[in-house]
Amino acid sequence: LLLRGIAKEDVERGMVLAKTGSIKPHTLFSAEVYVLTKEEGGRHTPFFKGYRPQFYFRTTDVTGSVELPEGMEMVMPGDNVQMQIELITPIAMDEGLRFAIREGGRTVGAGVVTKIIK
Repeated sequence: LLLRGIAKEDVERGMVLAKTGSIKPHTLFSAEVYVLTKEEGGRHTPFFKGYRPQFYFRTTDVTGSVELPEGMEMVMPGDNVQMQIELITPIAMDEGLRFAIREGGRTVGAGVVTKIIK
């Protein structure tokens, strides 16, 4: 991609090139998530509310925290779950965007944004 008038130092991994106003950065969203099993290369143990993995969108990683549905204490490997995720850095996203959940350099889950909250 050739951009005139933009210095190489002004472009960072994970940036999105889009028509003005067509996509906005967000930090809070709901998602449908599948947690990989140990056999699939995922976690060996469950995770709980407040779990803080890396969320991998397109080409960028950002830390976020998980809020589980009311009454749910933990998520086991192999579970499908609807959850709310809050990122520490805004990411350009829209409903339907897929992402990976990473921990210690390995993928432990996959999800799709179902609703933008903030």
